[in-house]
Amino acid sequence: MTDDAPAPESAPELAARAAQLRVAVVGAGIAGLVAAADIAALGMHVTVFEADAVPGGVVRRGEVAGISFDAGAESFATRGGHVRALIDDLGLADRVVDAAPGGAWLAGIPAVDAAPLPVGGILGIPANPFADDVRRIIGWAGAWRAYLDRLRPPLTVGHERSLGALVRSRMGRRVLDRLVAPVTTGVHSSHPDDIDTDAAAPGLNAALTRTGSLSGAVADLLAERAAQTGTAATRPGAAVQGLAGGMATLVDALIDRLGMLGAEVRTGTPAESLERGDEGWTVAVAAPQDADAAELEVDAVASDPADEIFDAVLVAADEATARHLLAPHVSALDAIPAGPSPRIEIVTLVLDAPALDAAPRGSGVLTVPGSHTAKALTHSTAKWPWLAETTGGSHVVRVSFGAQGEDPATAVLDDDGAARLAVQEASALLGVPLDESMLRGAHRSRFTQSQPATSLGAAERRAAAGRVIAGVPGLAATGAWLSGTGLAQVVPHARAEAERLRHALLWG
Repeated sequence: MTDDAPAPESAPELAARAAQLRVAVVGAGIAGLVAAADIAALGMHVTVFEADAVPGGVVRRGEVAGISFDAGAESFATRGGHVRALIDDLGLADRVVDAAPGGAWLAGIPAVDAAPLPVGGILGIPANPFADDVRRIIGWAGAWRAYLDRLRPPLTVGHERSLGALVRSRMGRRVLDRLVAPVTTGVHSSHPDDIDTDAAAPGLNAALTRTGSLSGAVADLLAERAAQTGTAATRPGAAVQGLAGGMATLVDALIDRLGMLGAEVRTGTPAESLERGDEGWTVAVAAPQDADAAELEVDAVASDPADEIFDAVLVAADEATARHLLAPHVSALDAIPAGPSPRIEIVTLVLDAPALDAAPRGSGVLTVPGSHTAKALTHSTAKWPWLAETTGGSHVVRVSFGAQGEDPATAVLDDDGAARLAVQEASALLGVPLDESMLRGAHRSRFTQSQPATSLGAAERRAAAGRVIAGVPGLAATGAWLSGTGLAQVVPHARAEAERLRHALLWG
């Protein structure tokens, strides 16, 4: 240590200094709640401002006919272990559940209508185009076209960033349109042409160069994955888990943790602007937009937010709101284009329909783009045994509408019209007669989805935005628009940004 270096502070000294610091967090989705909890854990006082009447963002609970279910995110990806670590830390480990076996189906296949989604592929790309479950979907013509991938000269193998361009050139349109597009549209709300191969399937391009074919690359990566995990090939999206009682129990646990740490969560309190003065930051709050939110604001706010001074602000809102709040303080952000934000609607149906008892199409259905109004369906009571145990024999079915570049068909309908359309789509996708007489009730959720982390150019945009925000002292930001969508992306980014902010506050 040099003579002019500051002496290390003791733990009590750091704790005393932390206790004098105040941090505002704008947004009480999972990103905001996780970041707030990590900041408050050091003893800093944290105030969370949330525009909606309830916290959680896309992790939300719905209820119909006394049945509670996930009305937004219903599971988490296990990759990285970040979400599971958070769940364990919050004491929810005993609630972690696997989805029931059975897999999903694919609907809208020409001349076939529907078939089980093939096993043994990556993002729908098959390792063996002649496998029965693959050939049933793409036909003999599609299988032989895909097989040409094996015969192409190795010198034509290159590095293709666009997943759509890669699949189209190597294996043909039937594999692209009937296998890959349903997966990327259903899971990422994006067409394969807009998906970054390296982000969505790390190692695929390298394996393609190594093996000389796309199908060989898929087989190689699946074998490598099986050797590492000890599990056989599965259908796309199988590496997920859920929580008994619903993912909203994660929100409940985070709210409880924040309460224990002395933090405040103010719902129905939309942040309108951020102001920076000599003494610190203030959060200007707009008037709530509905009576419920107004009542919650009165109950929750002990003092006038305009009179509060914060040492730092962490913005964890959606991209449009975040850019509005950040723009006056991060001028360089305007030069970084916003990513596409598809509008998504999920209509959850509670049905008394004995024809669904046998789970005729497994855990749900993905659709070939353009074949159906809905992009996907989840038979929730077939997928999650914990939910089936709570419904008294009724079925919970989620129907999803909307994708990148395509507004949801329900957007122009009222709630009753959206429910009717969802019942019609559910009947078509599940292959059983369903009508409104079977409907006990419906719940409608609307989302503006951030650009998936797998989209072309997304990583560069996120990195650039993160750099310019980090350049402003006392300011931080997190959320799906910066991390990519999905809890496996959101949670580690929120924790990293919280650590960056609290380190800057304590040590400069």
